[in-house]
Parts: sequence; C-alpha cells; structure tokens
Amino acid sequence: MDPTRAFMTDVKRLIVKVGTAVVTRHDGRLAVGRLGALCEQLKELNSHGYEIVLVTSGAVGLGRQRLRYRKLVNSSLADLQNPPVELDGKACAAVGQNSLMALYDTLFSQLDVTSSQHLVTDTDFRNDSCRTQLSETVKSLLALKVIPVFNENDAVSTRRAPYEDSSGIFWDNDSLAGLLATEVKADLLVLLSDVEGLYSGPPSDPGSKLIHTYIQEKHQAEITFGDKSRLGRGGMTAKVDAAVCAASSGIPVVITSGYATDNIIKVLEGKPVGTLFHKDAHLWASVKEVSAREMAVAARECSRRLQTIKSEDRRKLLLGIADALQANESSIMAENAADVAAAEAEGYEKALISRLALKPGKIAALAKSIRVIADMEEPIGRILKKTELADGLILEKTSCPLGVLLIIFESRPDALVQIASLTIRTGNGLLLKGGKEARRSNAILHKIITSVIPESIGDKLIGLVASREDIPDLLKLDDVIDLVIPRGSNSLVSKIKSSTKIPVLGHADGVCHVYVDKSANTDMAKKVVLDAKIDYPAACNTMETLLVHQDLSSTGLLNELLAELQREGVTLHGGPRASSFLELPEAQSLHHEYSSLACTVEIVDDMEAAIDHIHQHGSSHTDCIITEDHEVAEMFLHRVDSAAVFHNASTRFCDGARFGLGAEVGVSTSRIHARGPVGVEGLLTTRWVLRGSGQVVNGDKGVVYSHKDLSLKTQI
Repeated sequence: MDPTRAFMTDVKRLIVKVGTAVVTRHDGRLAVGRLGALCEQLKELNSHGYEIVLVTSGAVGLGRQRLRYRKLVNSSLADLQNPPVELDGKACAAVGQNSLMALYDTLFSQLDVTSSQHLVTDTDFRNDSCRTQLSETVKSLLALKVIPVFNENDAVSTRRAPYEDSSGIFWDNDSLAGLLATEVKADLLVLLSDVEGLYSGPPSDPGSKLIHTYIQEKHQAEITFGDKSRLGRGGMTAKVDAAVCAASSGIPVVITSGYATDNIIKVLEGKPVGTLFHKDAHLWASVKEVSAREMAVAARECSRRLQTIKSEDRRKLLLGIADALQANESSIMAENAADVAAAEAEGYEKALISRLALKPGKIAALAKSIRVIADMEEPIGRILKKTELADGLILEKTSCPLGVLLIIFESRPDALVQIASLTIRTGNGLLLKGGKEARRSNAILHKIITSVIPESIGDKLIGLVASREDIPDLLKLDDVIDLVIPRGSNSLVSKIKSSTKIPVLGHADGVCHVYVDKSANTDMAKKVVLDAKIDYPAACNTMETLLVHQDLSSTGLLNELLAELQREGVTLHGGPRASSFLELPEAQSLHHEYSSLACTVEIVDDMEAAIDHIHQHGSSHTDCIITEDHEVAEMFLHRVDSAAVFHNASTRFCDGARFGLGAEVGVSTSRIHARGPVGVEGLLTTRWVLRGSGQVVNGDKGVVYSHKDLSLKTQI
C-alpha cells in the first residue's frame, strides 16, 4: 500500500462519479462493456459492506445520439439537403436519462443489486427542507444496501450554461458528486475519467507526467489543461475544481481512469493509481513530491559534507546510531510485527515472511555489527600505492567514496541498517527503496538512523524512496547516482539491470551447490549439508542443489544424507539421474532457488561432472566441495568460477559479518569492481593525487621519469 493512501483502510462510504467519456463510446452510443465492468466492481464492494453512491453523466450525449437517429429516420430527402440543426440539450437530456437509467437498472438487477434513481437540480439544494430530506433518503437507502444513482436533471434545469455558483451549489455532475460527498459525509470521492488521472499537461503530450498527489500550492500554476471532454460539459478542469473543493472539506478524492476494469478496487486497496487530492497533501510534499533528481542531488551534497568530518566523528555517529537502535528496540519490533501480520494476512510466501521478521536479539546483533564497522580502520583517503614519477613528482593512488548509491531491496528490514552503516563509514550518499511488505519497519529504522545525523551533514544523506513509481526516474540519473545495488528476487535484479545505464552490482539469484566427493568424511558431510540447507533456508547463501558422487550411492552415504534432510522437513526433488535412481519427483529446473526447506539432488560421475553441472546450472554465488582428498579440493577451488568457493565448510559462511566485514550491502556475482559479500571496500573506488613543484610536460623535454615505487610510509 502507498504510505500516503493508508487511510483507504478506513473508507466505508464512497461516492463514485462516472463521466460521459466513460459512459459512452466515441460514436455516442453506450459503452455497455465499461458500464458492465463498473457495475460489477460496485457489486463486489457492495457485498463487502461498502456504502456506494453513483453519480453518472452521459444522459445528454446518449439522448443526442438517439434523437439524431430518430430525426434521420423521419427526414425527407429535402430535409437531408438542409444544414443540420443543433438539437435542444434539454430534450436530449430527457430522452437520454430514460435509456441510461434503464441500462443501470438492468445491469444491477442481473447482479442482484438494487439501485434507485435521483434527478436533482440546484433548487433541491437551495431549499433547506429538500436538502435535509434528500440526505436522509440517501442514508436510508445506503443502510438497505441500495446504490443510489444521481444525475443532474438537465431537462428541467433553468441553467443555460455551466457556471460556478458562489454559494457553493453544484454546476455540473463533477461538482454534484463533490456536493453529495459533503452532504452524506462520504469517506472518499472517486472521479472516473477517460485518462489515468491528472497530468502536468495534455495527456497526449509525451512530456506530460501523471501527478500522483495533487498539491495546490505546487501544481495549480504548473498544469496546462487540454481540451474539455469530447461529449460532456466539464472535462478535467471541472474534475480538478470539484476535487479541490471536496478535499478542502476533508473528503479525499481520487481522479482515475474508468476504462480499467478494477481501478475503484485498486484505489480502495491503497494502490498508487490515479491522482490523489487530500487536505494534508501539502504536508507530504517533502516526502512525496521531491523529485528523484532533487533527492539524489541532496544525498550527494550531504555525502560531501560527511567526507569532510574527522574519522573519529564518523565513528561517533555510527556508535550513536547503534545506541539509538537499541534504545528504540520495542518500537522497532512493534512496527515489524505489524508488517509481518499484514504480510501473513495478504498471503505472502513463508520464505518472504521469514526474511521480513526481525527475530529476538536481531536489534542487538545489528547494533554490534555497527560498532564493528565503527571501529574499523579509516577507509577514506588511504594511500594504496605511491610512485615517484620523476624527481620531486610524487603520485599517490588513494581510496575514496563511490558517491551516491541506490539500493533496492525486498523483505529484509535489517538490510536497511547494514547498508546505512556501511555507507556512512565510507562517506557515501544513499537512496533506499524497500519492499512494501516492510513499509513500517523501514520507516521507523530510517527515522531513527537519520535522527542521529547532525545538521552539519544533513538528514538527506540517507533518503527513503516512498513509492515504487519513483524508481524509473531514479534509474535514469546516471549523472547523479553512481551505483545501483538490487537485493531481492531474480525478476527484481534482472528488471533493474535492463532498465538503467547506471552500473549494477548484485546477483540475480543464489543457486548454491554442495558437492559431496567420494572421499568425503561421513559425519562431516552430514553436518555441512544440513547446516547449508536448514540454518536459514530463505537466505541467498543456502544450499539449493546437493551433488553426490555416484560411488556414494552404493556405500549408503547418499541415502543417509537424504534421510537426514527429510528428517529435518526438507522436500527433495531429483535431477534426471537421481529422480530415476531414488524415485524422487523430478525437479522442474536444475537452476532453481527454492528459498525454503526444499532442494534438488543429483548424482554425478565425479568432480569434473560436478564442476560442469555447477557452471551450467549455478548462479556463480557460493559453491562447496566436501572431500578428504586435498588434490581434488584444490582443483575444485581453482576451477569453479563462483564468487565464493569453499572446502569442507557450509555455504552459509558467505556473509559480510562472518567474513569480518562488519556487514554487507549484498553479495555480488559480478566480475567487475566487487565480488562476493560487499562490505566497506566494495563501496570505495580510487583516485590519483599528484604532488609536484611546478613541473610541466612540454613534450616530455627535460623530464627524466623514474617510475619508482615508494614505501607507503615514505614522507613527501
């Protein structure tokens, strides 16, 4: 759910207004399919206890189409030679209203829903008694689960042209919907249009962008409206006026497309469809309406200030964050519990919920890892290489921050803490986008961490991206953002890689192998295999495929390994040979990340076959051999082309904290820059510092190059 739409969970009574462009097709005929889909949505909501009032346009347009046809049928040949005469709008309204309501009645009756018709004019609202009675009637109908259908009675209206009455009486069906929302104290008003919502310019203009949250102070002067409705009177201008008026009265409004078959339901689910109008929208501006570029630039500026402070001050900042996390542990755990409960209610997979949950002791462990990072050697400005180019001309290669990092991660809120700590230690700026399932956890962790950052640096050093709608814009900022690190599913990482020019560091999946060689120690093999699978099945470094030397099928070790796994509740799937020999269900794919208590088992001829299998079906993450033959082990370690290769040790050791890195931003299977668990060093790059005393190139005349390596301790 979009954080700015969390209030949708409290909506019970809503007004839905459908425009002429949605009700009718381009030729003026009724859009029966769209109206059917609309009525089905309203039926579903009605059955779930929502109270719904429908305000519909379309009567004039429909009546005009029917009267034109009737006039054509009754015209003589001479009549057809005369210029067409514009039909009376009130006559069109009278004819169209009858047909429109007949269709609504038929559609709702087919869905076992009762509807009622209400034709109103200004007069009904100018008279206090009529106004009160109308409101009471609607409330009575809603209590009976009836859907009242309203339309302005244009056939008898004394208005000759649309106008805005200063007393607040409605002037078209959009403003009628807003007025009704106020009268019946609705919780939400949905205005259905023929476009996705309010755009910054005409929707047909390629440069126009959909506005997700309307802020009057920001957008009123920026928006350029296109043409009015092709059939109705209002168009987008009328919708915006009605939405602003209703929102100022405390009723949230969403303008969205009526062409989609489920947009009303999506709105009520809190999904970011259409344009939201809310009386508190201006308070969200700093979070929601800051552009992607502004957020990235702010992070870069703050990171440059962070780099200027002393190493000890950065250390104290991290220690302060560790203390703040432990001081607020109960609040963090409460928000995390709410996330877990919501994820369970939504039916998320157990593996995701496992990654989402912060288990007891996790906050203390995170605080400990932050303190380890704080006490590390200063990473910025370290001299890595010193060379004398010529007499008095000294070149240094030094470490420096990468710049601004964009980390996109799913599920694990503890990743936010680890990533933030590493970026502060390395002097980088940071933009974070977590999964919606961890919204509450991420928000409170971000708030606690940024509250410790001093004003002299700025809390925009670490930005929390509020909506996934911002991600495409961020991925275009290759001039501001220096590295993207996606942490999550194969589909997430692959999508990010294909959507940006910014370098991407990460791994698409973690298909880790354990190969048990014929010389493996039985007890060791059981212990390592079990740990690699059951210690934390949802992790990316867990064993997903067990490869076993064919000779072990006759010694009994293969069966013992499988029995141990099954005893721990692991579901086994077989490769082609194993499924036939062991009568296991065949795995759908040999390249599969289960992230749960399940794995693939395959029998291989020897180590060579195991390496071939790993290269063909693995993900270059972490692979392990269990053997007592050291020659075989060394061949495996040198030939398997993975980020981490182990001998007689669980794949679960592939972790930044276990490697002594303090924490990690992720595990990289890339071959450029960083590989394996990425800690402090993976978030640094290098630059060259040249110190001279007035030397010039001048065609290299008179320059005697020495290119002599100097000790890093050599004084300049």
